[in-house]
Amino acid sequence: MDVSTDQELPSEEQDMEARAVSGDRLTFFGDAVVAIALTLLALELPVPEGSTNSELWHSATSHRESYLAFMISFVVIAAHWRSHHRVFRYVTATNTRLTSLTMYWLLTLVVTPFATDVIGGHGAFQARFVFYAVVQFLSCLLFILMVREVPRDGLQRPGTPPELFARSIRRLGMVALGFLISIPVSLFTHWAYLCWIVVPVADSVVDARRGRNGQQGAED
Repeated sequence: MDVSTDQELPSEEQDMEARAVSGDRLTFFGDAVVAIALTLLALELPVPEGSTNSELWHSATSHRESYLAFMISFVVIAAHWRSHHRVFRYVTATNTRLTSLTMYWLLTLVVTPFATDVIGGHGAFQARFVFYAVVQFLSCLLFILMVREVPRDGLQRPGTPPELFARSIRRLGMVALGFLISIPVSLFTHWAYLCWIVVPVADSVVDARRGRNGQQGAED
């Protein structure tokens, strides 16, 4: 019995619908993994102990490195989620490369709670710091590759703001640069943490000034 070609092969519309569904599933899966990573961060927090106020306060301050690492990791993961939401709400399809990059990116987010425990430990500061910074640098790098893949293969919906991808790459690129610079700085000082804040903030200030100057130039 003969079977028509239309029955054997999916139509172009069916293929587009399947690609759109796969894009939504990848986005939802990413949201779920981010939520799990944030939950794991909180579960790993040390609980202060003590029978008096002073003992409880002393116990809490003795874990200040762990609490600081938790806040940093929370901010980093939240920044990744915001960037992911900002970009992927315009993504209507996916491909093998984007899926693979997303899986590797999510792996770095899941590893972040473990890296947070490592950096919050005592002793061997440089080794702990470098491990954490490398994990975060790889996370930013993978996300940048994900963002580049979307316009490269035309996976975005029509009408997507053209500056969206370049702006997201720039933001995550400066965060990645901050983690990268902090690695050699950590060999000389424990204040290498500041690189994670100073570099992105400095870029934001410069970008804001550039935007104001551009606006004033347009008005003139």
